[in-house]
Amino acid sequence: MRTLKWLLLALIVASLPGVVAAETYPSRPIKLVVPFPPGGPNDIIARVIGQRMSELLGQQIVIDNRGGAGGVVGTDAVAKAAPDGYTIGICSAGAIAISASLVEKVPYDSTKDLTPITLVATVPELLVVPESLPVKTFQELVAMAKAQPGKLNFASSGPGSMPHLAGELLKINAKIDIVHVPYRGAAPAVNDLLGGQVQMVFLDTPVLLPHIKSGKFRALAVAAKERAPSVPDVPTMGELGLASVDAENWYGMVGPANLPKDIVDKLNKAAADAMKSPEVIAKLSPQGAKLVGDSPEKFGAFIKSEIVKWGAVVKASGAKQSL
Repeated sequence: MRTLKWLLLALIVASLPGVVAAETYPSRPIKLVVPFPPGGPNDIIARVIGQRMSELLGQQIVIDNRGGAGGVVGTDAVAKAAPDGYTIGICSAGAIAISASLVEKVPYDSTKDLTPITLVATVPELLVVPESLPVKTFQELVAMAKAQPGKLNFASSGPGSMPHLAGELLKINAKIDIVHVPYRGAAPAVNDLLGGQVQMVFLDTPVLLPHIKSGKFRALAVAAKERAPSVPDVPTMGELGLASVDAENWYGMVGPANLPKDIVDKLNKAAADAMKSPEVIAKLSPQGAKLVGDSPEKFGAFIKSEIVKWGAVVKASGAKQSL
């Protein structure tokens, strides 16, 4: 009789929706939200990782580009999705960590409304100017900005994004008056820099490298502690005397709150395995992306530390943005 009871109990437990979902997941395509338009660094990284994860999980991963408000719109879509593992996102530092203190009325709490899955990649920010701007060095750019206060514009991929905060750090530490012009992502910001509508931008290396190699953009500085292997001749801000202008962007995979642990673990393993695959490394490493693939717990702790770090920068800069 005792054996029969245990068998009945096992059947009841196995019939629960959550258990069945975890065992069969994924049984249909997964939507991977990218909170920026196509063509930017977030999009590039997500497509490469997503393609490999599709192969590992045996289900298609469909990219869903939802740009707006520096990544907040797309990240909010992830936060408000059903916690079944079929809507996840690869979101930026700006939307997950910086927006908490910079953007008024953020529609989600990154520490409560999102489930950390893994830190995907870190990418150094490059400061570039168009070839048409008559400066060849960082020092010449600062001299031009000081000679024309309020006249030079710096683009960003949106309010609260890492490029935005990098520009604010530059304003504070170089003591220059430059004007922030936010875009809906890196790709449109690059287009306007090519067209001369703005004079400078900090952005992730992947989206800038083709234009640097073609000679259309001139790279003046790396906002990171070490030089970027993809542009080894470009000095760091520390080498230029502005070590406080340290802005390394990052992208993390998240799901909505209350995502079942079994599903989180499956996604974490698939993402980590994808980042170890030679084809993913070959595509992303030359562009300056450092692939990570840590645990959900470690990524969760990292998010909390980044919220504190960038909160202090926002307070010092006095920057505020409305959605």
